[in-house]
Amino acid sequence: MSSNSSSLYQIVHYLSKTIGPRPYSRPDLLKRVRDYIAGKFDETGLEVWFQEFSYNQEVYWNVLAAKRNLFEKPFSGKLMVIGAHYDTVAGSPGADDNASGIAGLVELARGLGKDFPDNLLLCAFTLEEPPCYRTRNMGSYKLAKFLKKRRIKLHGMISLEMLGYFSDKPGSQHFPLPFMQYVYPDKGNFIGIVGNIWSKNFTEEIKAAFLKAGLIPTESLSAPFFVIGTDLSDHWSFYKFGYKAAMITDTAFYRNPHYHRISDLPETLDFDRMAMVVESLRLTVLKLSGEDI
Repeated sequence: MSSNSSSLYQIVHYLSKTIGPRPYSRPDLLKRVRDYIAGKFDETGLEVWFQEFSYNQEVYWNVLAAKRNLFEKPFSGKLMVIGAHYDTVAGSPGADDNASGIAGLVELARGLGKDFPDNLLLCAFTLEEPPCYRTRNMGSYKLAKFLKKRRIKLHGMISLEMLGYFSDKPGSQHFPLPFMQYVYPDKGNFIGIVGNIWSKNFTEEIKAAFLKAGLIPTESLSAPFFVIGTDLSDHWSFYKFGYKAAMITDTAFYRNPHYHRISDLPETLDFDRMAMVVESLRLTVLKLSGEDI
């Protein structure tokens, strides 16, 4: 296991094994996770702050990190937002869903180091899962609304949603529509870049950078809202405010049989391939921020 793979494993193991299930009904555990993520971001030299909000008479937090607090004074230009949620459904340790996304977010910050773009905002969201899922109570919705109210422009938003489950077994990949089996691989050994029709150019921009990096097989899909699974994460919140957004994913329940189950554990994940995804993302961020791969 490479050093990057090992770092990813340690984060996923801490969240899914040391902490365990992290549902909305356990704000005490979510606070521990908040502080853990903030500490990891702080280790990379980034400035870290919280966006606090209330739900069901409890307090919750998004964890934000950038070179500086981007909201202390008016921000000009276009932000790039990359986020992942740290809560889980009740009863699931959530190694893939979504400790893998949080691990990717932290490892991205570490990997960028001194090359961290001035316009990049990293966000660890809470309350992505039910009962807040696809409602204005989602942490990502709170941030998207805040950005829109401030009239902050985005180049785009990337949601990291389940990055660690891969399979080379034929027939291991499933799809929301029957015809897609003739267009995409039937092995779950690729990473997906998924967005809505409005975000097609942004989705293709990310895919092109991943393909140029050449580290992990990459497929993309730009689809209307009725294709089930294409907006099932925090990028949905940004769609609601007219922002372009895309999800990087191992395709969740279309591939991973442990989705939302007690068996969603680190032992089921491929950390070497996850590291390839994160490195591809690092190179993509540099490309989209004006640097070259």
